[in-house]
Amino acid sequence: MSKTSIQKLKLLYLRDYLLDQTDETHLVSVSDMAAYLKECGIEAERKALYDDLSLLQDYGLDVIRVRMPNNSIRYYVASRDFELPELKLLVDSVQSSKFITARKTKNLIEKLERLGTLHQAKELQRQVIVSGRVKNMNESVFYNVDGLSSAISNDHAVTFKYYEYNLNKERQFRKGGSSYKVSPFALILDNENYYLLGYDEEDELMKHFRVDKISNLTEGDRKRKGKEQFDEIDLGRYTAKVFGMYHGDTRQVRLFFANHLVGAVIDRFGKDVRIIPEDEEHFSVLADVSVSPQFFGWVLSFGEESTILEPKDVREQYLDHIRRAVAFSESLAK
Repeated sequence: MSKTSIQKLKLLYLRDYLLDQTDETHLVSVSDMAAYLKECGIEAERKALYDDLSLLQDYGLDVIRVRMPNNSIRYYVASRDFELPELKLLVDSVQSSKFITARKTKNLIEKLERLGTLHQAKELQRQVIVSGRVKNMNESVFYNVDGLSSAISNDHAVTFKYYEYNLNKERQFRKGGSSYKVSPFALILDNENYYLLGYDEEDELMKHFRVDKISNLTEGDRKRKGKEQFDEIDLGRYTAKVFGMYHGDTRQVRLFFANHLVGAVIDRFGKDVRIIPEDEEHFSVLADVSVSPQFFGWVLSFGEESTILEPKDVREQYLDHIRRAVAFSESLAK
């Protein structure tokens, strides 16, 4: 770039410098600005820099002039699109979100760091804690959400393949790899997973699908079907019924399953969960869980093909949960 061309960019370089380097605790002088611009190959006289600062203020950049105790003048950018506490909140949210993959988490946090100063970025980096929580394995969830949102807006049906995991932790497509034809109506975020609520055109009923298990998503030009069925759904009651949540103490438990349930186990605990073969037809896992009625209900949903083995007190809570459910049902039958 010619010297004349880069000189024309002086105001942009100055703006970036102030945004990157200054805040209430990090102030700079006009001499500091001139030295930075010189490193960039831009000549800047003091008087011209005062005019530049005035132009940036007129443009809307909140440049504050401060007289220091020694009577020198320093400058910093005060208000920004995002304050440091807001950036910390966003970093926490990204870091703790299960549906965001580990790689995408790193990319998003790096972008959030660039919204503050370089000094604030160091604080944000120190805040990031690897919690060991399960992260989603499928980064395409972002593109699936975008594609499904587009189809909903355009009133178009979609086609996609839907998969689960086998004992080797490999993808296994449902319906023998055939595509689903679905009219999408709503995206639901619950328990840190995205779900699609849509009308299955083949089965002619409303279903929900985990968005991160969707592959080969394609928006067609067919108009959606099933609007009448969707309009009859109370989304608040539907989500409470299908995705109801309870919370309890976190404990490490040993669980026992039939082999064909490995996909459900990986969905729940992540692909890194250790699978221990017990016999030709069963396996066990050790996992940290929130001991709650919801968790007991999840184990019980597999009937005689799953149970809790250890610890003894959690197993007894689970069995008592079943006894109380049976007793309640029998009391209604009398």
